[in-house]
Amino acid sequence: MAGMDRIGVVDTMFARYDMGAEALDELASCPGHGETFEVVRRTVPGFKDLAVAAKRMIEQDGCRIVVAIGMPGRAPIDKTCAHEASTGIMQAQLMTTTPILEVFVHEDEDDDPARLAEVCRNRARKHARNAYWMVYEPDQLVRRAGRGIRQGYDDAGPLTG
Repeated sequence: MAGMDRIGVVDTMFARYDMGAEALDELASCPGHGETFEVVRRTVPGFKDLAVAAKRMIEQDGCRIVVAIGMPGRAPIDKTCAHEASTGIMQAQLMTTTPILEVFVHEDEDDDPARLAEVCRNRARKHARNAYWMVYEPDQLVRRAGRGIRQGYDDAGPLTG
């Protein structure tokens, strides 16, 4: 439909879990999906390709926000490449003045494949919901400020003192 807002989701084929599908499913459950906004998905080979894809989604597809999803491996070079990818994503945000939520799940976050899959699912869904809130319900984020909320693991909780 013409005139509908767009939220972008860009993921990678190198990831070992389809976090893009989780993000799309979460966004489909948000109020206004299909009426106020639609979701545009792109898939790129690896996480170093996310920044330019997200920038193109903003500039060419008219996305108001993009969720950029990747899964760095366990090797030391993967940590370096993830940092470079993250820097590119930050630069794309500054170049477009549009939020791009980076959603990385590092393979070494958990040795148990089932637990790691749950982290992937949880983090992708929570960040997709955060993207929705940033555009349509920013007060949802304000209500959660300072509460130690995490995506993927148990919440850390607020500091008390």
